[in-house]
Amino acid sequence: MRHNTLGGKMFDIFNYVFLAIVAMVMIIPIMYIVAGSFASDSEISARAFFIIPEHITFNAYEYVFKDNALPRSLGVSAFVTVAGTIVNLLFTLTLAYALSRRQMLGRTLFLNMIIFTLVFSGGMIPTYLVVKSLGLLNSYLALMLPVAINTYNLIVVKSFFQELPAEVLEASRIDGCTDLSALWHIVLPLSKPVIATFALFYAVEHWNDFFNALLYMNDSHKWPMQVLLRQIVLLATGSLDMSTYDPTYVKPPDQSIKMAVVVVGTIPILILYPFLQKYFAKGVMIGAVKG
Repeated sequence: MRHNTLGGKMFDIFNYVFLAIVAMVMIIPIMYIVAGSFASDSEISARAFFIIPEHITFNAYEYVFKDNALPRSLGVSAFVTVAGTIVNLLFTLTLAYALSRRQMLGRTLFLNMIIFTLVFSGGMIPTYLVVKSLGLLNSYLALMLPVAINTYNLIVVKSFFQELPAEVLEASRIDGCTDLSALWHIVLPLSKPVIATFALFYAVEHWNDFFNALLYMNDSHKWPMQVLLRQIVLLATGSLDMSTYDPTYVKPPDQSIKMAVVVVGTIPILILYPFLQKYFAKGVMIGAVKG
């Protein structure tokens, strides 16, 4: 909003300059990473910083995409991200709706038990033993069920549900709606911003996760993309045995491989942001207004 007073105009100018600086701080490193992924060894060594490479080369991407492992891992990551996000939303929305109903029996006890997990958790080893005892090792469910609910997200969604007009839910009950029917036909349509926001949060979490796959997935054919890209970087830097790769292949510079890996791992999730951006700020603010 523009101001007519001198002080208001100065404030607007300050805001534009400040936001432009923040945008540059965010965008320039990304441009450097993209440019470095296309740069040659000599250029990376000679130039400390650049956003346009002098000589474009695709060696780093050829190294990353040199076999069919990456397309397969991309499919695994896409499946785990979509299926895992659906599981997250199913558990989070249903539990948050139940906890938002003050007449629920034992609501305070369940809520305190859930909040307790914000401070204390089972830890890596007990979680691994539980997953193993359930026979979920080398199963994609091992990447979804242990992280089915994020406690913080659950509390925010519960707070949002509590702020919905109680009169609407009462009217639905009078019309004969069950709790599930009210959730599906009334609560969820009114909650699109918060659903889209936390769908994005969960999707990014699944897409970027590699540690759980390292713990639970022993079959390399079931590795998601992040694990495979990690292995590629380790191979390129000599941290792993290079004998499985073509010994006659000239390895591109380590730094360009790392940059190419960052680009490959980031672009798919960036494509998702524009479709959910309009819900993002609104969903977070509405869900965090009141406790």
